[in-house]
Amino acid sequence: MAMDNIFGIAGSALNAQLTRMNATASNRANAGTVAGNEQEAFRAKRPVFKALVDEQMVQSGQPYLGGVRIAQMVDDKAPTVRVHDPRNPLADKEGFVFKSNVSEVTEMVEMMAAARSYQNNVEVINTARQLMMRTLDITKA
Repeated sequence: MAMDNIFGIAGSALNAQLTRMNATASNRANAGTVAGNEQEAFRAKRPVFKALVDEQMVQSGQPYLGGVRIAQMVDDKAPTVRVHDPRNPLADKEGFVFKSNVSEVTEMVEMMAAARSYQNNVEVINTARQLMMRTLDITKA
């Protein structure tokens, strides 16, 4: 495996984890929002990763076999919460509003897992760079 493949694969993983962290930040920012009906209530977003495992995937614009890409963003299927709040201007005729389906605990776990994966891929890049530098040092001697 060429060194540029290592950097490309790790780079694609960094991009994927950054997208995951951005989605989590967006979910956390919208955790307290309410809507007048269930269809308008905010639903947490989740990225779906796809491994690049064959040549056909690589030829479609992705540079490195073995990397990862974001296939799509999907809404979390967890139900929204109906809360009685007749003083809220968004309340329906029965006095209910619909809160987002964002779980703060789930979002913190997602953020920690994404940050850890991001750090691991940074370490891969640093290790590959160090090995490359050591190889160059050996050739100088």
